[in-house]
Amino acid sequence: MSKSDDYDNELVQLQLALIAMQKKAIKDGWKILAVFEGRDAAGKDGTIARIVQHLSKRATSVVALPKPNERERSEWYFQRYVEYLPACGEAVLFNRSWYNRAGVERVMDFSTPQQQEQFLRDVPAFERMLVENDTRYVKFWLDISREEQVQRLKARREDPLKAFKTSDLDKVAEEKWDDYTKARDEMLMRTHSDIAPWICVRADHKKAARLNVIRWLLHAAGDKKIAKGVARPDPEVIFSFEPSALEDGRLAR
Repeated sequence: MSKSDDYDNELVQLQLALIAMQKKAIKDGWKILAVFEGRDAAGKDGTIARIVQHLSKRATSVVALPKPNERERSEWYFQRYVEYLPACGEAVLFNRSWYNRAGVERVMDFSTPQQQEQFLRDVPAFERMLVENDTRYVKFWLDISREEQVQRLKARREDPLKAFKTSDLDKVAEEKWDDYTKARDEMLMRTHSDIAPWICVRADHKKAARLNVIRWLLHAAGDKKIAKGVARPDPEVIFSFEPSALEDGRLAR
């Protein structure tokens, strides 16, 4: 059996377990919220697609908001995101989120230093409120190497089927790699907490990243019946953030 077959077989088993988890979530009224962040081309779209592929369309939402309009720019920063938070029995996955303020907005000067600082002060309290109001919340940082990002962005530009995945910011992502690294480091350090930890995913290998994110979700559900037969997440691929990861090679520099 090839590695591709191994991947396909495990993915099917994991997706069946996700269906079982969602049935329980609907029955028991869980509010599930997952945030996916990472550099451009880190694999957020593909990972989310595999998670939701066979889930209930009525009970599952994927949210990828465009840049704010003039009115939204005058609102409380978190206001437009709150509208999409899950109710009981629902799962919401954010493909990029309020953490735009700590990443692209910082690097591209789309918000002021004062706004960025206020966000970093406010977001831990915002996330604590979510968790303390019974939201099952997880946030993933998908991390890739500089070399891998270059290859993926090049492949995007050359594939007409990926036309909607390209943007003017792709070139900037390469040029401002170091600025994005500094923004990532401060974001992880200041917004990781016991109640809302960052789960870091080494995503140079897309298939391993996808499988391990789903494994993490299933084990984090805390239901032994759902997690039965599901492999434990590989700590070489996925781990809860700790400051040493910024220096020991686990996260790309």
